[in-house]
Amino acid sequence: MKTSSQERTILDKIVEARRESIAHRKRVLPDVALKMAVEKNEPPRDFVGALARDGFNVIAELKKASPSRGVLREDYVPATLAASLAAAGAAALSVLTEEEFFLGSLADLKAAKKSARIPILRKDFIVDPWQVWEARAAGADAFLLIVAILSDEALCELLELGRSLKMEPLVEVHSREELGRAIAAGARIIGVNNRDLRDFKVRIETSLELIEAVPNECIAVSESGLQTHEDLARLRSAGFDAFLVGEHLMKEADPTVPLRSLIGAA
Repeated sequence: MKTSSQERTILDKIVEARRESIAHRKRVLPDVALKMAVEKNEPPRDFVGALARDGFNVIAELKKASPSRGVLREDYVPATLAASLAAAGAAALSVLTEEEFFLGSLADLKAAKKSARIPILRKDFIVDPWQVWEARAAGADAFLLIVAILSDEALCELLELGRSLKMEPLVEVHSREELGRAIAAGARIIGVNNRDLRDFKVRIETSLELIEAVPNECIAVSESGLQTHEDLARLRSAGFDAFLVGEHLMKEADPTVPLRSLIGAA
């Protein structure tokens, strides 16, 4: 019980730090400046289409570090990683942009966008509409929404804003209750995180337990703890359309090797 409480505190600290960062950045870069930048951008790439293909659609995640594992990759060069993972068959990329706990940045996302032609998801703790505008201004094609840190009202507001910008969010859940909230909000891409954000334990069974409750019209994504082609095959047979994989790729010297193995490429 003690460990669970500590991990919840870590999540609380991440969200609190994010809110403080947003408050500062809003003063430096107001909404109007972001909206002007968005108007100059090319239309978002088709994130939904990339995940709906017939095959093992892997969202390859670029992540330098995590609170639970520390630094995952010393030679972290987003542009190089993005180009190589796209060439190796990734359907889309996810880029961590949280600075303090994951050592990411929007500069990482921009570098990945320039180097790869596949859709780019902004992976962050998004709690404010300003962050959605910031994501689109930086070139993100989609963004993550974590149901556990959002009220129903905020979840609906952020979903609606994303769609107005032609960015369909990946809505992440970990429990049946969170899944029900995501469905009620109208989520079209639902990600089941096999990692419990309260204690950071990973269970692939979480995906298998929740998939039956994901509506057929939704794109289902299994996230975290996926390490073999057999894992993906099992989850695909259960009904998942796509798979988000990060640490398994980032800890390898050449992340294209495990990626090709995951998707079953020779």
